[in-house]
Amino acid sequence: MLVKVCGIQTVHAAKVAVEAGADFIGFVFADSKRKISPKDAALIGSHLPPSVKKVGVFVNETKEVMEQIAEEVNLDYIQLHGDEPASLARELSSPVIKAFSVGGSNAEEMKDYPCDYYLLDSPVGKYHGGNGKTFDWRIIEELTFKPSKFILAGGLTPENVGQAIQVANPLGVDVSSGVETLGEKNSKKIQEFIINAKRKEAIK
Repeated sequence: MLVKVCGIQTVHAAKVAVEAGADFIGFVFADSKRKISPKDAALIGSHLPPSVKKVGVFVNETKEVMEQIAEEVNLDYIQLHGDEPASLARELSSPVIKAFSVGGSNAEEMKDYPCDYYLLDSPVGKYHGGNGKTFDWRIIEELTFKPSKFILAGGLTPENVGQAIQVANPLGVDVSSGVETLGEKNSKKIQEFIINAKRKEAIK
């Protein structure tokens, strides 16, 4: 089970996630309480082993800005978390993760979208993603197009990630607010989340 810990803002949180077994570390470059500067993200990234992939999260950003930040931070993936058209994804030089809100009529758009991973998230709130709200994971089974390589997001916590995996059967899971206390990443929660996501009993 792949695990992505998103909204990382400190070297300490990144190291805790890596030592616990995280596969992806996410940096948010869009408007968010977890937004980070490219300079700080690059510093954190310099402490990560090559096996842990760095993901930059963008919302309706220009190709030029995304490419510039991807180069500065040495990103492995660009995550498009807004209303970006497929044509933009095709132009990017980095591999793409595309977020889709589950419950909308976007199955056909998903089917033709050029990306390495689909990130299935809860409906949009104040921000695109990172709202800490779950959705009915059974909805994924009802999609007319169900991607084989998808990462489940939206309100996941150490307590519910095992159940989410059993119901949705994703390739990976994504967490941000679910491993925080008072808006800050919590080391114990990060460790518990990754352990619970990767344990064999949680995998269908």
